[in-house]
Amino acid sequence: MDIPTEMQHQAMGYDRAATMFSPDGHLLQVEYAEKTVRLGSSSIGLVCKDGIVIIADRRVRDKLISPESANKIFEIDEHIVASASGILSDIRMLIDQAQLMAQQNRVTYDSPVEPVSIMRLIADKKQMFTQYGGVRPFAAAFILGGVVRGKASLYTSDVTGNFFSYKANAIGENDEKIKEILRRDYREEMNVEEGIKFALKIFKEILEKNFDIQRFDVGYVSVKDGKLVRLHGDELKKHVK
Repeated sequence: MDIPTEMQHQAMGYDRAATMFSPDGHLLQVEYAEKTVRLGSSSIGLVCKDGIVIIADRRVRDKLISPESANKIFEIDEHIVASASGILSDIRMLIDQAQLMAQQNRVTYDSPVEPVSIMRLIADKKQMFTQYGGVRPFAAAFILGGVVRGKASLYTSDVTGNFFSYKANAIGENDEKIKEILRRDYREEMNVEEGIKFALKIFKEILEKNFDIQRFDVGYVSVKDGKLVRLHGDELKKHVK
């Protein structure tokens, strides 16, 4: 009986360190972290003609948890918003460092930090934890957007530390299904309000009977004022058909 390749690699110890390549060129610990990310709750990010919007599924089912403590929209600075999927404690560490960099930039240069600089900081930290022994990869994927000098931008980074600029993207559970819908139906001429309705429509299609408006957080930054606005729960009802 043939043994699956992944089981062979496990038996030979290729998954015992994030720095050890398997014979076919895989970092197995990194791939395990990517699987963890895909078990996390979903987020959708969109670049709209008048701003940037991120919609996150907080996926909290326990009524005993205070909803505010399970927020999935993170403010990096007043003009930058982010969401993430994976292990929340890993995410928190990276968000803290990103917020610190944003404030240091304001103090040092008296100007708002570029969203790509924050994304590069997060990506570099994640890459570092795939290259050195004694650590494990961050099980976290990020979607980050912001507005600087009237220009909206969106970035996504994966577990390995790669990152790219996107017009629209998704991370977390069902990300491939969501991306297929985005590739088919996303329009660059959408405004922020239309973008929120579009993303919630996607979640409604994906989640079906499990869709509940109370489980979503929305954060957007408009080109006009460049400041983060949050929406949650009943505030989103008008955006759902």
